[in-house]
Amino acid sequence: MRFFFCLTLWLLSTFPCSAHLAVNQDFLSLLPEGTRSGLVIQKLGDTQPIFQQQTGAYFPPASTLKIVTALASQLELGNEFYFETQLRSNHQDLALIFSGDPTLTSRHLKILLLGYKQRYGQHIRGDIWLDARHFTGYQRAVGWPWDSLGVCYSAPISAINLDGNCIQASIYTQDDGTTRVYVPPHYPVYVHSDARSVTQTQQQAQHCDLELIASRDNHYHLSGCLTQRNQPLPLQFAVQDTELYTQRVIYQLLNQLGMILDGEVKLGAPKSQNWSLVASHRSEFLPQLLTKMLQDSDNLIADALLKTLGQTFFQQPGSFNNGSEALKQIIFTRTEIDINDAQIVDGSGLSRNNRVRLESMRQILNYLWQHDNELHLIDALPSAGENGTLLYRRSMQDGKIRGRLKAKSGSLYSTHNMVGFSLDNKGQPQALFIQWITDYFPAKPDPKKPVDTPITQFERQFYQVILSTHHSPNIANKTKAQ
Repeated sequence: MRFFFCLTLWLLSTFPCSAHLAVNQDFLSLLPEGTRSGLVIQKLGDTQPIFQQQTGAYFPPASTLKIVTALASQLELGNEFYFETQLRSNHQDLALIFSGDPTLTSRHLKILLLGYKQRYGQHIRGDIWLDARHFTGYQRAVGWPWDSLGVCYSAPISAINLDGNCIQASIYTQDDGTTRVYVPPHYPVYVHSDARSVTQTQQQAQHCDLELIASRDNHYHLSGCLTQRNQPLPLQFAVQDTELYTQRVIYQLLNQLGMILDGEVKLGAPKSQNWSLVASHRSEFLPQLLTKMLQDSDNLIADALLKTLGQTFFQQPGSFNNGSEALKQIIFTRTEIDINDAQIVDGSGLSRNNRVRLESMRQILNYLWQHDNELHLIDALPSAGENGTLLYRRSMQDGKIRGRLKAKSGSLYSTHNMVGFSLDNKGQPQALFIQWITDYFPAKPDPKKPVDTPITQFERQFYQVILSTHHSPNIANKTKAQ
C-alpha cells in the first residue's frame, strides 16, 4: 500500500497533468476543464515540497491573504496591541477620538457617554466632535466588487467603525404578492422594498432575483423578486456612511441617557488643545483579534489592521495604500521573505486585484510553523469540520479529515482556496499545504441528481492525500510546475 501511494505521488509530481490523469484518475481530474490550480504539500522540516502542481505564476489569494495580514500584524504590533477609543472634554465640547476599532459597538459608546454624565452631569454645553483622522483615503479598496458593496462582508473601513458597520434586518413575503422589510428601531437607517413575492416557478421563468441598491445616506432599496416563504429571510446590510451612522446613533444614545446637547454632533476636531480624558474603551488584545479574524474570516478586522500597519509603520494616517506597502516591508525586514512582487491592495483578500505567488505563501506558512512558539497563529486557525468557517464545510465532514487540518479558507467568484497545516495523531502540525483553485466554472448541476460539487469531491480527495503523507516518510522530493 505504501509503495502504491509513493508511486502515485511520484507520478503526480513528475509528469504533466494530462499524462498522470490518464494513468491515475487522481483528484485533479475532478476539476472542470480550464480550472487553474496551485497545489503544494510539504512535510514540516523538509526544505522542498513532496508534491507541487502549478498552472500559472500568480493566484488571487482571497481570504487566505488574512494569514499574511495576521503575520505582519503580530510582527509589527505585538501581543499588547489594542484599539482605543477615547472621550475627551475641554469643559464645553466633547471629542470622541476613534482609532479604527473594528469591534466597537453602540453599547461601548453609551458607556463612554455615561462616564461623562456621571462626572460632569447631563448637560453638554458645546458640540460633540467625531475625530476620524487616524485613517485616510478610500474606505473600500480598489477591486472590491461593486455588486456586493451593500452586504456586510464589503462594509467600508473607517477610523469610525461601529456595530461591525453592519445592520440586521429581515424581509417577509405577503399574500398579495408584495414584500415588507423589518428593521429593528435602534438602527438609524431607512429600508424600502418594492420586491415582488413570486412562486419558485415564476422566479425561474422570469429570471428574477432579489436585488439591493444602497445609497450613500444609508438608505437601502430592495427590488426584483423573492420566492414565497413561510419564515422571514434574514438580511444584513453594510453601513454605507459610517460617520453619518455614528452621528445618528449618538443622538439616540443621548436621548436614552437623558442628556442635553446644546450644540451638534460634528465630524472633525475643534482647534482647542485643552482636552482632558474623560473615559476610554479598549478592544481585546491583538491575539484575540487575530483569532476572531481567522476563525470568522472577518474582513473588517483584517482591513482595520492593515490600515493600522500603515499608520504605525509610516507614522501617518493609515490607508489601504500605505498599509499594503507596510505589510510587504514588515514581512521582508522581519522574515526575509520577499513578497514585493505580490499585488496586494487590502488586508482581507476581498479585492479581485490581489495576486500572490504560490512560493510566497509556502514560505510564509513555513515561517509560521518555525516560529509557532512566538506567534501562536496556527492554533488560531479554524479546525476542519469543528469550528469557524470550516465547521460546515462539506469536504471536511469525513471522520478521517475532521479535526486533522488547521486551515484558512478563501473564496471569490470562481476561486476556492485553502491553506494551512495537517496534524498528526497528537494534534501537532505535520505538513503544510496550499490549495489555490481559480477559474473554476463547473457545469450547472442537475437538481434531479443531487451530488457533491466537483470542488467538494476534489477537496475531499486532496485532503486525504495530505493526511496520508504522515505515513509515507520516504516519498521523493520532486516537483512539477506547468
